[in-house]
Formats: sequence, structure tokens, C-alpha cells
Amino acid sequence: MSLSMYAASAEIYARMLRNLLIWLDKAESHAQSRGFESAAFLSMKLSPDMLTLGTQVAIASEVARLGVARLGAVELPPAQGSDESFDGLRVRVRDAIDFVEGVSPNQLAGSAERPVVVPQRHGDPLHFTGQTFLQQWSLPNFFFHVTMAYALLRQAGVELGKTDYLGAMI
Repeated sequence: MSLSMYAASAEIYARMLRNLLIWLDKAESHAQSRGFESAAFLSMKLSPDMLTLGTQVAIASEVARLGVARLGAVELPPAQGSDESFDGLRVRVRDAIDFVEGVSPNQLAGSAERPVVVPQRHGDPLHFTGQTFLQQWSLPNFFFHVTMAYALLRQAGVELGKTDYLGAMI
């Protein structure tokens, strides 16, 4: 049996977003146990020219939503939540999970060959098939931002390990 586009996209996004929710909980617990406000984590950056933790989480959530919406050729509702608090980030991540899981496997069936166009802020839009969009743009972009969020929390001393990144094995 071949891997479906749903399994290669929505299931992966939802799994990692659930892991991200756990990391946010651990970060809040870490701050609380050490007597400081968890909001201090939201503005952390690995480098001055990189995005903050809050923005990394928000972008990861949006990339997952956009990925599934483009593959399924479905309308993307406005995102819920914000990147201004841990509660806002949780709302944003849960909203992304709900959206990607709300698109059915049937809606993604045949999307490997479907044309996908990604507008760019500057320059011409990028043109892909669904499969190349998923493999070369959406998943790498998603994992970049998820990994940055993980790295920022690790750098801040939050006790996260590889099993937290990978999540429960089933």
C-alpha cells in the first residue's frame, strides 16, 4: 500500500503540533518552578535576526494549515489565537490541529498531482505539484519552525529531550 497524501501531510502536522503543545506546557511548568513569568520565553530568539519563539510557533501552525488547505484545495478560515501569550499559542496550535484533522483523506486524495501555487512577497509565485509542494516547501518549512521552537525552549533550560520531540511511538 502506498503512502497517502493525507498520511504524509495532515497526520504528520497534527502529531508534531500535539508534541508542540506538550513543549509549551513544559515551558510554563519550568518557568513556574523557577519563579519567573513564562511570557519571558515568548520573545526569545536564537540569533538577533531570527524570529521569536511566539512567532516560530505561530508560523509552524500556519504552515500546517496552509499546507493542508492548498493540497485539499479547501478554503482556509482565519487562524484563531495569537503569539502574545502561552494561552494564545495553545489556541493557535489547537486551531491548526482541528483544521488539518477536519480535512478528510478524500479531500486530499489525488492531490499529489494537483497544481499548487505559492504566492511570494517578492517575485513570481512558486509552482508545484502537490507532492513537490509537500516535500520541498511545506514539510521542510513546517519542521524548520517546529525545530526552532524546540531549540529555543531547550536553550532556555526547559527539560525536553528527543522523546519529547518525536512524541509517543505507536
